[in-house]
Amino acid sequence: MTEILQIPPAYLPASDALKDRVVLVTGAGDGIGRAVAIACAKVGATVVLLGRTQSKLEATYDAIEQLGAPRPAILTLDLGTTTVPEFGGVAASLAQEYGRIDGIAHVAGVLGARTPLEQYDSKVWSQVLAINLTAPFLLTQALLPLLRAAPDPAVVFTSSGVGRKGRAFWGGYAVSKFALEGLMQVWADECSGVSKPIRMNSLNPGPVRTSMRLEAYPGEDRDKLVMPEQVAPAFVYLMSAAGVGHTGQAFDAQTR
Repeated sequence: MTEILQIPPAYLPASDALKDRVVLVTGAGDGIGRAVAIACAKVGATVVLLGRTQSKLEATYDAIEQLGAPRPAILTLDLGTTTVPEFGGVAASLAQEYGRIDGIAHVAGVLGARTPLEQYDSKVWSQVLAINLTAPFLLTQALLPLLRAAPDPAVVFTSSGVGRKGRAFWGGYAVSKFALEGLMQVWADECSGVSKPIRMNSLNPGPVRTSMRLEAYPGEDRDKLVMPEQVAPAFVYLMSAAGVGHTGQAFDAQTR
C-alpha cells in the first residue's frame, strides 16, 4: 500500500504563495472547490473557475473580486457529458488567454448510490466514473501542453479514504477514487523523468462539512466536521513552491 503523507498541520500559505500563477479549479461553484478557488486567489493566483452551474460560479467569482484578487475566469462545463473535442476547445481558449496553466485542482465529484455492488445501477456507475475519473483524465490530458509551458506545474487529484481502503456500499465512488490514485501514480511516473517535470499528487480532504458529506452521512453531527476553508490550504501547499519535491504521493489534509 502507498504510504500516506500528511500536509504539515501548521501550514499557512504565504500571501504570495501562488502569485502570478494560473490555477484551474473544478467544482468551483460550492463546497471544497469554492473554498480552494478562493484560497488560491487570496495568495495571488488567477483562478479559472470550472463547474456545471453558472450562478454558483458567478457567486465564487464575486467573492474573489471582493478580495481585490486577480480577476478570475468562468468555464461552465458538465464534466459528465463533456467530449474530447470540447476539452480540446477549453485548452485552446486557455492557451490563447494565458499561454500556460500552473496548476489544476481536480475537486469536482459526485457520490452516486450508496448500495451493494450487486444492486448498483449501471447508468449511475457510468455517470460516477465519467465525472470522478474520466473527466480529470481527459482534462489533464488536454492541458498537458499548457502545464509544460509553466515553470513549476502541479496537479492535485482529490481522493478519499474509501479510495485507499475499500468499504462496503461505497460502490462507484470508491472505485473511481481508487482508480484516480492509480491515474495519479502512473502520470507522476511518466512526468517525472522529463526535462520539465509536472508534479502530480492526490489529496484526501477527510471529513468536511459539505453537501456530499451530508448525502453520505445524513445522521452525522455536522458541528464536529471541519469547514471547506480549513482544508483548502492543503491544495495550495501542493500547488505552490511548498510542495516542490513531492510527486506521485498520496496526502491527507487532516490528521488522523
